[in-house]
Amino acid sequence: MTAAMPRHGSGGAAAALARAACAAARALRGRALLRGEAQARLAAAGAGSDAALQLAALLGRLRLGGAVAAGRCRRCGSGEAQLLRTACGACGSSRCASCQACLALGRSRECGLLVLGMPAQAGRGGAGLAPPEQLPPAAERLRRWGLSPAQSAAAASALAFLERPLQPPPARGLRPRLAALVRAALPSAGLLRLPPLHRGATAAAGRLFRRTRRHKPAEPHPSFLLWAVTGAGKTEMIFPLLESVLSRGGRALVATPRRDVVLELEPRLRRAFPDTPPVALYGGSPQRGEDGRLTLATTHQLLRFRESFDLIVLDELDAFPFAGDAMLHEAVARSGAAGSRTVLLTATPPPSLQRLARLGRLPHAKVPVRYHRHPLPVPRLLRTPPALGMAAAGRMPSSLRQAMARSLDRGAQLFVFVPAIRSAEPVARLIRKLFPDRGEVAATHSQDPERADKVVRFRQKQLRMLVTTTILERGVTIPGSDVFILDADSRIFDEASLVQSAGRAGRSAADPQGFVWFAAASPSASQKRAIRQIRLMNRAARKAGYLLSGSASSRRFHSTF
Repeated sequence: MTAAMPRHGSGGAAAALARAACAAARALRGRALLRGEAQARLAAAGAGSDAALQLAALLGRLRLGGAVAAGRCRRCGSGEAQLLRTACGACGSSRCASCQACLALGRSRECGLLVLGMPAQAGRGGAGLAPPEQLPPAAERLRRWGLSPAQSAAAASALAFLERPLQPPPARGLRPRLAALVRAALPSAGLLRLPPLHRGATAAAGRLFRRTRRHKPAEPHPSFLLWAVTGAGKTEMIFPLLESVLSRGGRALVATPRRDVVLELEPRLRRAFPDTPPVALYGGSPQRGEDGRLTLATTHQLLRFRESFDLIVLDELDAFPFAGDAMLHEAVARSGAAGSRTVLLTATPPPSLQRLARLGRLPHAKVPVRYHRHPLPVPRLLRTPPALGMAAAGRMPSSLRQAMARSLDRGAQLFVFVPAIRSAEPVARLIRKLFPDRGEVAATHSQDPERADKVVRFRQKQLRMLVTTTILERGVTIPGSDVFILDADSRIFDEASLVQSAGRAGRSAADPQGFVWFAAASPSASQKRAIRQIRLMNRAARKAGYLLSGSASSRRFHSTF
């Protein structure tokens, strides 16, 4: 990347370049972009020249470096195992390394440029959020969201965590010597009138660049676990938290592993915060080049951010593909600004987080009851042969058949979960054979091109029974549904998966009980733990007085078929 710097005498051109450099720095705050991405963003800001990018770097307003260096991708942090070395037409090298781990977001390569903007707080002069004392009392702010008692108590705890003063770490140097040299060399260009850099923001940018160069893992930000049962109304509980940060001039992020959750949440956040419309980022998003103080994004998109957000709400942290992906965990940590807070939102926290919460090392709040204040359906056990064996034989045990018949008699729609793609259609054929006059049956899975259409038809009650893999264990709510998990002793059905799948039942206030069946050759440890977790949540809800009086009595759901 080469561009001629203006000569000393060309004051007008130099001043224009200085303004473009400032615009470039503003446009790239809190970002980590490949050269092409940065240029596209700068073009929209009217600062799309390499010279502006170079001058902004010389002035210490951003950092430029190789996207891959020293055997590591500087964008995602992946090491040599994820680097592919091939002949490169761009640089002519026969062994130019490119990162395969983050390839879906564009090719990060050894001869390519990574542009790191200043921390987003630089836009506030390096200052943190305004103090919460300027806001109305927390109780007053919570009331306006119409939360249930359990939701309100949990949101109040999270709000106290969010607004608690945090002792900032001491700033450690990066003296902008090069910036001073450039200013001294070009006095007639008007560079001395550039807005001064805040020392803390400059130091933060230096730490960011050094950490990227050496791949020192990002330091974790203070976290709060919001452990809410399926159907508790988690989205409503984060509204007061987002409001707190936005009203104090900060930037907030809601991150989730799945694109469909982004699409579902976007209109809800837009209605909740009409004056701060969210920017929704996912693969193929039309808002990719936009910026806003409220961002809704898939976790992969966070690879394009650095020190950008004052609050990160991480939804479904135990879901694929985020769970177990070190690259995405690092992306979340890097996207938080200095002094930021992270709220972890899930119905099924991994054992490590449960242990930290139990030991008092992770601030947390539990919401043990759903919004309708009825207990969670407790799964029942059925002893059955393997699903594929039943399908091959063309029959199922009378206990399972009778349980399905009772659910159909009461007017429920059925989720039938199976552990593998190869089981889905054979089980669907078996159900069609045994229940020929009980409505349409379909099968779906992650490789089904018609999955979205089938889910829509299931929501619209055009399908009575849907056989599915764990792809639908989250995010699909069907009022008046019952759940059957076949081969529940399969390793794919761990405790979290069983709890999430069971959570499809009883979501509606019109049918809050629902029925859940774990069908397997023998009860597994995961089944027992899932049942225990559900019972403990019901017990906690009862003890706290969150359950409605008489809520344990079941209601009949009238059929619409």
